[in-house]
Amino acid sequence: MGEDELVMDPWGSAQSTDYDRIITQFGLTPLNGAQMPNATKLHRRGIVFAHRDVDQILEAHRTAQPFGVLTGLMPSGQMHLGHSMVIEQAKWFQGLGGDVTIAVADLESQATRGVSLEKGRSIALQEYLSHYAALGLDPEKTNVYFQSTRPVVQRLGFQLGKRTNLNEFEAIYGFTGETNLAHVQAPLVQVGDILHPQLDAYGGLRPVVVPVGVDQDPHLRLTRGLASKTNWFNLKESASGGVMISLSIHDENATVFGQLPNGRVDQEKVTSVFDKVVDAVASLGFSDIMSSPKQGHVRVPSATRRDTHGIRTALLHLERSLGGMGLLAPSSTYHHFAVGMTGDKMSSSQPKTTLFLRDDLATVEKKIKRAFSGGQSTVEEHRRLGGNPDVDVAYQYMMYFFEEDDAFLAELNASFRSGALLAGEMKQHCIEAATRWMSELQEKRDETAHLVDTFLAEDSR
Repeated sequence: MGEDELVMDPWGSAQSTDYDRIITQFGLTPLNGAQMPNATKLHRRGIVFAHRDVDQILEAHRTAQPFGVLTGLMPSGQMHLGHSMVIEQAKWFQGLGGDVTIAVADLESQATRGVSLEKGRSIALQEYLSHYAALGLDPEKTNVYFQSTRPVVQRLGFQLGKRTNLNEFEAIYGFTGETNLAHVQAPLVQVGDILHPQLDAYGGLRPVVVPVGVDQDPHLRLTRGLASKTNWFNLKESASGGVMISLSIHDENATVFGQLPNGRVDQEKVTSVFDKVVDAVASLGFSDIMSSPKQGHVRVPSATRRDTHGIRTALLHLERSLGGMGLLAPSSTYHHFAVGMTGDKMSSSQPKTTLFLRDDLATVEKKIKRAFSGGQSTVEEHRRLGGNPDVDVAYQYMMYFFEEDDAFLAELNASFRSGALLAGEMKQHCIEAATRWMSELQEKRDETAHLVDTFLAEDSR
C-alpha cells in the first residue's frame, strides 16, 4: 500500500473527508440522489453520495421484487443525531418496500468496550429502539436481533473465515501485529450479520442493502469479497455483447461439477450442470441462449446490464439447489460524516461534540450557541467578507437534520455567504429548527413507547 493511500478505520475517530478521493481509491460509484425515487433531503443534498450495486435494489423496487435492508447498532452509549441518518435511510428503503433487519452488536460491545450483555440489551431497548419507533420505522416490517441470541451469525462468519487471511485483513483494515484479536474477530461476525438475512430462515435469497457512513466500507468490502468467493457461477458482460456465464470450481463443488479425484472430468455431469444453467436462464424468458460445455461457458447475447440482477439471482437459486450457499454480495450506500459541534467529528464519548436525542431543549440551545461558526470575527468583517456555511455547524445541522425546505436552506446559504445573515442569526435559525425537531421527537417517543418490544425478532425477546 502506498504511503499516500487512505486506510478507512471503522473504529477510529479521525477519518478522511476527501470524498472524491475515497470514491476513486475504493471503487465506489457516485450517487445522483436527486434521481432516487421519493428522495430524502440526505439524497437531494448529496449527503448520501456513493454506493455499491444499489441499482439491484432499485430494480427490485421497480419490479416489485423483495429486498432487504440491514443496519446495526452498538449498544454502548447514547444515541446522537449522527445515528439518526442511518435510520432515516432505512425508513426510506422501507417505504420503497424493503424489510429491515437491525443487528444489535452486543457481542462486539462486550468484547471491545466491556459492556455486559445485560447492559447492552438495556441500552438497545431504552436508548435505540425507543428512538427508532419515534423516528418512524415500521415495527411490522422491522426485525431487531441480538448477536448473542442468533448463533447462525457467528457460524456463518466462521464458515466464511476460511476464505480470508490476515494479509487481507491488513490490506482492508490496516491491522498490524499489535491489533487486538477482538477487532480481528468482530469483522467476521459482521459478515454473518450482513449475509444471514439471505438465508431461508431469515427472509430468503434477495438483494440486501446496507446504508453506512463511509468509514464502515471496509466491512462491506470484506463481506462482498467473501460472498463472491463462495459463488459457483461467474457472471460477466461478454465482449461480443450480452452476458457470459461460467463455472467457478472449488473444493465444495468439484464433485457436483464433474471434477473427479483422479483429475479426469465426468462429461455427463458437466453437461447436466450446463443444462441446468440453460433452464435457469430460460425461465427468465431468454430464448437466444448459447451453451458451450466444452468451452466452459453459457452466453446470453440479448441480455442487458439491467438483466444481470435477475440472471444472477436465478444462478444463486440453482447453486442452492445443487448444495451451495448461494450468497449475493450486499449492496451499500455511503453518507458523509456529520460534523461535530466543535467542528470535528461527533462522538458519543465526547458530549460537547454532538446533540444527543435525549438532550433537553435548554441543553440543545446552549450547545448550538457554543457551536463552531463559519462567520467572521467581527460584524464589520462578516458584512464585508461574508461567512462560510460549509464549516458553520448551525447551518450544517439544518442541512443534515432539521430543515426539510431546500429553497429556504439555499436562501440561508446565500445570505450567510454574502454577509447579510450574521453568525448569531444563523444559530438562532438552527435553535428554532432544532427545538421543533427535538420537541416532536420527544412527543413521538412518548406516543410510540409501547411499540419497542414489537421490533424484536422471536429469538431476541
